[in-house]
Amino acid sequence: MAVAGQYHWQAVTALLNITRAHVTVPPMKHLIPPLIALALSASAASAACFADYKARKDDPYGLHYGVAQISGACTVAQAEAELGPRLGTDGWQLLSIEGVFDDAGLEERRDSAGQYFLRY
Repeated sequence: MAVAGQYHWQAVTALLNITRAHVTVPPMKHLIPPLIALALSASAASAACFADYKARKDDPYGLHYGVAQISGACTVAQAEAELGPRLGTDGWQLLSIEGVFDDAGLEERRDSAGQYFLRY
């Protein structure tokens, strides 16, 4: 049975054509497509994720709509997991996640969120 990291190492050794006896690096023209793919996947993985949500507070009673950045996977479940504790530190209870989105939807929500825009 192979270890999870072994597959990554096999891909790296295949890319660089590494063998136990010697190391050969292929010409740069062969490295460019994999390097471009690596750069694109890294930028996609680091793309910003945001969630808009509704929260309430009991004492004193209040409701608010807000927008927050999510650091994990860009999913509603991840947003719920992150925002619940963040809001709880100030006595807010998460009611719902309205949706998750990237940078493209951020500015259009600024006015609606008001003081709760990227506060939590």
